[in-house]
Amino acid sequence: MKSEDCFFTSNATLSNSNMMDYYATNPGPIDDSILYDQDKHVSAAVWEGQERGALRCHEHTSKLDRWLLSDKQIELVKKAGFGYLRLIPAISLDNPLISALVERWRKETNTFHMTVGEMTITLEDVAYLLGLPIDGEAVIGVTYTTCDSVCYKYLGKAPDSGYTSGGMVKLSWLKEAFSECPEDATIEDIECHTRAYLLYLVGSTIFSTTTGNKVPVMYLPLFENFDEAGKYAWGAAALSFLYRALGNASLRSQSTISGCLTLLQCWSYYHLNVGRPKLHHDPIHECFPFVLRWKGKHNGPTSNRDVAFYRKTLDSMKPTDVEWCPYANISHTVIPDNILNQLILGRSKTMLICYDKAERHLPDRCLRQFGMHQTIPEAVQKWERKTRGVDGGVDLSGKMETELSEWANRRFHIVEAEEDLDEGDYMNWYLKVTRRLVGRPIPISSEFQRMNSALRDIAHVADTLSTHGMDDQQIQSVTRIRYIAHECLRDYVGNSTVVTPNSQIDIGKMSRGKERVRRRGTSKRRKKDDCEEYYVSSIHQAQLYHVENEIDPQEHICITGNGVEEEEEQLSHGSEESPCEPEATTVVDIVNQSPLETSEDVTRQKDYSVTA
Repeated sequence: MKSEDCFFTSNATLSNSNMMDYYATNPGPIDDSILYDQDKHVSAAVWEGQERGALRCHEHTSKLDRWLLSDKQIELVKKAGFGYLRLIPAISLDNPLISALVERWRKETNTFHMTVGEMTITLEDVAYLLGLPIDGEAVIGVTYTTCDSVCYKYLGKAPDSGYTSGGMVKLSWLKEAFSECPEDATIEDIECHTRAYLLYLVGSTIFSTTTGNKVPVMYLPLFENFDEAGKYAWGAAALSFLYRALGNASLRSQSTISGCLTLLQCWSYYHLNVGRPKLHHDPIHECFPFVLRWKGKHNGPTSNRDVAFYRKTLDSMKPTDVEWCPYANISHTVIPDNILNQLILGRSKTMLICYDKAERHLPDRCLRQFGMHQTIPEAVQKWERKTRGVDGGVDLSGKMETELSEWANRRFHIVEAEEDLDEGDYMNWYLKVTRRLVGRPIPISSEFQRMNSALRDIAHVADTLSTHGMDDQQIQSVTRIRYIAHECLRDYVGNSTVVTPNSQIDIGKMSRGKERVRRRGTSKRRKKDDCEEYYVSSIHQAQLYHVENEIDPQEHICITGNGVEEEEEQLSHGSEESPCEPEATTVVDIVNQSPLETSEDVTRQKDYSVTA
């Protein structure tokens, strides 16, 4: 039996403190067959002390209410399937909360890896929260690299070159040119103004991008006929788009996120007792779509919480902090029949499609969100994440035949419940394949202190070790150990600076609940940023000490032009020659050691000052 299997077999007998001690050094995954891209994930960077602060969240809903729609336009919007989405007001985004959720998103499974198991935003959530259709034709079509011809055909006019970029048009142009339809407008003009509104609506909500306030014009042809537009699965496309955005934002190299962040944040409010604001109204009076429960701006303690706060909260989340089925007690009388009839697809294991963005929907990995017992899910079949062609006029349907086939068969892959299951088997499996912690339970500063103390122990043993009776090779080995230990201690001293006792490093400074990333400067600065905190005591402890025992004059350390790196290279090649050549050496005497604090001394210290 493997060591990790032994650990999880005896898992039930371990105390919480022992579990935390274990994960303090190995946050997972122990088995990387599921999370095979861990090295690229932001959680790996956080563990290494490389904070990125709160993500920049791109959603452009603040000016949606400035569109003045006539009754005829509202009728067309409803036909196109966006009657409920247009009702959703701008919601104040909690960037730190969104950023902490992203740290637990895994693009390998399209799920959040929480402490209690996997969770995800499902098609059912999209239907309940946004009121978008989750059944219908896949949202896919032709790509464009220019805007003029498409805008002329579907909007009746084209923007100036300053409002376009490739196949994208600025939202500001759409609002300036089409936000108010003339009362005496012809049917053709009304339709053009409504198409412009729909393009603005999807570009500022479900298909928001990180390119500023722009939206691709490729969606316009889908609005040519409003009845036909209502046959598309806009909810599935919105979820595919958000899955892709979450996957991109979860990479350690990213600093922004787009997609329908209102959906993400309100999903969290419903399912997790983390950063949830107080309601301004009685939830008994629910209205559809359910995002409206959280409408308006929220004040309170959430305004001063940063990513580190939410990360710690998610790292310590308990099953009682999760509402697996938050819609169960909501009266379904407020839900339209066409939405109710589609909810079964919330449990469809299928491919979600939004043009080139094809993402797997895997409800079998979060069965508890459907009131079922969770089983060990099947392995995720890897899929190719494709990108749009650079040439205009490319119909992506030809490139997505396999994905479209999966979507076409969505009703044949509804996951079902299994009775009388012990979820203990699932959790034992899950703990082996997941990333249990994102934040360190033991700060990097403490690990630095422990490593520093261990080096002192090694230096102390080497310095006080008698070489009497040793042969030349043994003496050389002891000398080399002394040198390496003291060089490491000297490096630690050189990289330590002191600040006042009560100051604390905020790697992402907060500003009204939003965080800014502190940029790294020189390589020496980067080296310091690898540690969150240093202790003042380490400066005094890391001096070079004199050895009480007298050292043989023949014992000296040889430093070549490349220093210790060259010496280690000789060792790695198994050289039997002495590393000290008289004509190329500098003699460094091992100096005496003054009273030395070992790791036992360090653990007794309780009060520390922090360094910047």
